[in-house]
Amino acid sequence: MSKSEMPKAYESASIEEKWYSYWENNKLFHGEPKPGKKPYSIVIPPPNVTGILTMGHVLNNTLQDILIRWHRMLGEEVCWFPGTDHAGIATESRVEKFLREKEGVGREELGREEFIKRVWSWREQYGGTIIRQLRKLGASCDWERERFTMDEGLSDAVRQVFVQLYNKGYIYRGRRMINWCPVSKTALSDEEVIYKEENGKFYHFKYPLSDDSGFLVVATTRPETMFGDTAVAVPPGDPRYRHLVGKTVDLPLTDRKIVIIEDPHADPEKGTGCVKITPAHDPNDFEVGQRHHLEFINVFTADAKMNARPGKAYEGLDRFECRRKVVKEMEALGLLDKTEDIVHSVGYSERGNVPVETLISEQWFVRMDELAKPALEAVRNGTIQFYPDRWTKTYYHWMENIKDWCISRQIWWGHRIPAWYKDATGEIYVGVNPPEGEGWRQDEDVLDTWFSSWLWPFSIMGWPKDTPEEKFFYPTNDLVTAPDIIFFWVARMIMAGYEFKGTYPFRNVYFTSILRDNLGRKLSKSLGNSPDPLDVIAQYGADALRFSIIYIAPIGLDIQYSNDKCEIGRNFANKLWNACRFRKMQGPVSPRFRKLEGIDIEMLAADEKWILAWTNRTIQATRDALEGFKFHQAVHEIYEMVWSTFCDWFIESCKPRLYGDEAARAQTLAVLDFVLWKLLRLLHPFMPFITEELAHQMDFLEDGESILYAHFPEPFRAMGLDNLMDEVDDVLDLVEDKFQLVRAGRNLRVSYDIPPSRKLHYHVKAASPEIGAFLENEVENLKFLLNADAVTVSREEYKADDGSGAPSMLVNAGVIYLPLKGVVDLEAEKAKLHKQQKELQGWIRGTEGKLSNPGFLAKAPEQLIANTKTQLDEMKNKLKRVEEALLSLG
Repeated sequence: MSKSEMPKAYESASIEEKWYSYWENNKLFHGEPKPGKKPYSIVIPPPNVTGILTMGHVLNNTLQDILIRWHRMLGEEVCWFPGTDHAGIATESRVEKFLREKEGVGREELGREEFIKRVWSWREQYGGTIIRQLRKLGASCDWERERFTMDEGLSDAVRQVFVQLYNKGYIYRGRRMINWCPVSKTALSDEEVIYKEENGKFYHFKYPLSDDSGFLVVATTRPETMFGDTAVAVPPGDPRYRHLVGKTVDLPLTDRKIVIIEDPHADPEKGTGCVKITPAHDPNDFEVGQRHHLEFINVFTADAKMNARPGKAYEGLDRFECRRKVVKEMEALGLLDKTEDIVHSVGYSERGNVPVETLISEQWFVRMDELAKPALEAVRNGTIQFYPDRWTKTYYHWMENIKDWCISRQIWWGHRIPAWYKDATGEIYVGVNPPEGEGWRQDEDVLDTWFSSWLWPFSIMGWPKDTPEEKFFYPTNDLVTAPDIIFFWVARMIMAGYEFKGTYPFRNVYFTSILRDNLGRKLSKSLGNSPDPLDVIAQYGADALRFSIIYIAPIGLDIQYSNDKCEIGRNFANKLWNACRFRKMQGPVSPRFRKLEGIDIEMLAADEKWILAWTNRTIQATRDALEGFKFHQAVHEIYEMVWSTFCDWFIESCKPRLYGDEAARAQTLAVLDFVLWKLLRLLHPFMPFITEELAHQMDFLEDGESILYAHFPEPFRAMGLDNLMDEVDDVLDLVEDKFQLVRAGRNLRVSYDIPPSRKLHYHVKAASPEIGAFLENEVENLKFLLNADAVTVSREEYKADDGSGAPSMLVNAGVIYLPLKGVVDLEAEKAKLHKQQKELQGWIRGTEGKLSNPGFLAKAPEQLIANTKTQLDEMKNKLKRVEEALLSLG
């Protein structure tokens, strides 16, 4: 099909495939360091290599692409750096599951070296899925610069950072209380623990005093940990227990005695004031144990089964099975004082989705307090700004209470810790390269995935090498990310930026909304309420999905998403397509579509001035919204401009001039093309495919050109069109009032069921001489828009010769009357209205009687009473309108 034969309907699939291939094959997404040109860069939040596209990715990457395309059109040198994250725990779990299903082997059977080979092989075969899917969305990433966090260059950056921080004393190895995932069998950082509210129980146990003089009652939610108890703490100076300090209790179900100590951790206001101390399995108890030099007893295996310490009767039991057995045996011994139902917060492994265990383990940590100081100040002083701003409070709270970061993981897939041990001498060597000589063994653990991700803004550009990309594009400009990784990633990137680059990694952080279904539930695969974006794109088109998800996404508020909301974008695309198709049917594009050269501004029709004024306003409003990261507002501005102002009003209103004399036609087409070309460019960052297609269909672009690099519209005064603006602003309100008048006239027609094809006569009483003069000049246009054979404009009310009335509506421009004589049967219309009047009066009397009845008010639900009052008000308003209609008919 030739370009001149514009299809009747917008076929999104073929157009999206055509233009994305064109953009990518012609390297139109590629950014190069160009000294003297303004840089703009974004780094993509690297999706997991195991990932597939979700609706959350759609929202996040659409917002990034809007920013990238906008800044590209502003003439800046743009680069959107893409890549994927190796996702240590997630990938290792996925690949091991894959291998067990396909080959019947796991990582232990294969061994470390062979297993890692298999992970790399899996990554080559399946790891690029989400990157391919992002192309379907229209993401204009610089794919030539795609990186992976396990690439050699990024791996070198990780080693360099580890060594630098170790030499600075910020990285250390020690035995600390950590979070342990029994499924992944690895340590977790505090941020990798998700807390869930759950029903649970407080078990109150009696611990007998060793001298048989009584017992102490302690409470626990985790009876299985009692085998690790090494003390009972009582409040310092508490007269109830002062005489017992230093004595012992018999630890039930064991042959051990444990000491009674005084410690402020025991709160006299809580329960009995006595607390069982399990130093190896509780963070607070750990500190108590250190203060009193208690024994630290671990009672769990790596998969959270009971180890040998609890004894043969419990060894090998699952922790929850052990809990049930302990409670049962304590009850049998008469040592269960009571059980209390509670709701409490339980920490879950983000990846394993099971309750974590807190236990003591030797791990690698990063001291964070000094690293946090410049990162905290950067947000406080406004160097880095958050959108919406409320997330700064969350950031401050975390940064002001920051804890050391556990960075070692007991898995194989990831950056192996660059530390070596010589067992014979006890030496430890930390370096970028392995130590020379014999007898060294490397640490078995790998680094937390986030240890590579926090370097992403500069490691992706080649750091620690001194690269042209890093010199030109770093620091980046904006970051778009989900608020749930503000600690995992955002805060740590800011810390890394100041520590290793001496400056901020980005200036603005936009936190996306949370997507929920119509029931208010967060979209998730586990709930089965998260649509596959590729299915949505196949049904509605990528542009429709992009536009719709931004249209329904106000800043800082959750989004209620359902697929049918994509009809907003699809209908909008069709509206725009049809408008362009109508324009194309009028002939070739005006040669003056870029700047309106040669147009006599004073000769412009009022509607032409009006559409130019609205175009200017929309350009300014869209730019302001984008600069303030108000994407939702920008989309609404463009939607209203295109759908209502341009399509519904201007195109309709300009039709008589298109079929009039040649000079008027040429002028109207020039204005129409001038506005349309600006609207396509305004819309391009949001709907890239259809705007590229229409720009070429309309001949606004030559072959070989792309709207990607077309200039983003500027306000007219910035274009030097001051004289145009002086003219067009003057008529803005007058034309608005004219169109309001037309709406009123059309509503009068509908009120009396008059067919749209019936020619009518309207009378307008103008609100002022100025408006009257304006409307007189617009009579032919009014006749066309109202489908009237006559529109009379005067300063007088309408009066028929025979005294018959006419219904009317009051608007800003005055009063518009619709004489009905000869159009409808007036007597039949009056009869119908009298009948409605009588029915409404009867209903109102009955409802008022009900609402004055004390019995009804006493027994009826509040909502029913409120609904009845609302219905009464509605009926009274309807009666008023019926009586006004009767009055207008005489």
